[in-house]
Amino acid sequence: MKAIGSILKSKGGQIWSVGPGDTMLQAITMMAERGVGALLVMEGSKLVGIISERDYARRVILQGRRSADTRVEEIMTRDVIAVSVDMTVEQGLALMTERFFRHLPVIEHGKVIGVVSIGDLVKEVIKHQQFEIDELRRYVSG
Repeated sequence: MKAIGSILKSKGGQIWSVGPGDTMLQAITMMAERGVGALLVMEGSKLVGIISERDYARRVILQGRRSADTRVEEIMTRDVIAVSVDMTVEQGLALMTERFFRHLPVIEHGKVIGVVSIGDLVKEVIKHQQFEIDELRRYVSG
């Protein structure tokens, strides 16, 4: 199975982020504009958190808070799990499933180089399985 770093190479290592002092209105607007479900929270080049649409729904909307008055740092996940480019897709999926999150920052040489989603990893597993099925069919049919 491929390493997560190879997924980033094919999808691109675009990093969308907000600062901890930004408002949730700014964050959710950026998510909508970029078509993503989560943003990294960065202070310069340092990863300090992650914020997702799920966080927004549960910690802003359901609590009756105002998006324009709620700062990202008030609701972000602070203990972010990030992985190296060498982690396999299978290991990444297992980690995401075990810990119940859908976005995984990827680090190389101590620097964030991108984010993979559970969808990115599932897509790769499906592609790999289809390849194996095709190879077995070729083998069986001679």
